[in-house]
Amino acid sequence: MPLSPPSKILVVLNGKGGVGKTTTAINLAAAFAETDRVLLVDADPQGSATWWAGRGDRPMRFDLKQETNPVQLTALRQGEDYAIVVVDTPPALASDALAAVIPIADYILLPTPPAPMDLTALIETVRSTVTPKGIAHRVLLTRVDPRSLNEAVEAQNTLRELGIPACSAFIRAYKAHERAALEGLPIMQMHGNNAREAEADYRSIAEEIRRDWEG
Repeated sequence: MPLSPPSKILVVLNGKGGVGKTTTAINLAAAFAETDRVLLVDADPQGSATWWAGRGDRPMRFDLKQETNPVQLTALRQGEDYAIVVVDTPPALASDALAAVIPIADYILLPTPPAPMDLTALIETVRSTVTPKGIAHRVLLTRVDPRSLNEAVEAQNTLRELGIPACSAFIRAYKAHERAALEGLPIMQMHGNNAREAEADYRSIAEEIRRDWEG
């Protein structure tokens, strides 16, 4: 029986490191995997998602494959029997891996902290790399200080004024995310301080993406 191609390929992209890209890829894959068969592709040569998944003593609810070969990445659309494929990409806009996955993406999610320098760089990435491709996309604000949400709200307003789609929800910065990485688990499987708040943030993003797909 032939394999069914994935119905959606979601690429998580930012040209900078340290913006919560892998955290986003892991947690969205886990959220989607509660109702769908999901593959997370680690296309970053640094292998952060693979490192994360390999640390835990409980299995992830999704499958994971490390793949940096552009030819293999281009073929993700064919023969993968998954409902959703999430791709964690390298923090390098000129990478061959990124050049391979952007054309096959159904949706691009661009995580960034709301700080002005991060936001400025991300806006340029959207304009130069994403908008010309005509692929559905949203910016996701990450590492938002829970004690100072105004910065995130201002960043969302800036993006909307520029005509750049932004997620309505954002990801607050909690120690629970760091603990999850060290324990090799998605935030949904964590306990302790602020774990449920952190989980709620990613569930909101997953629901928002699904609404875009259904819309």
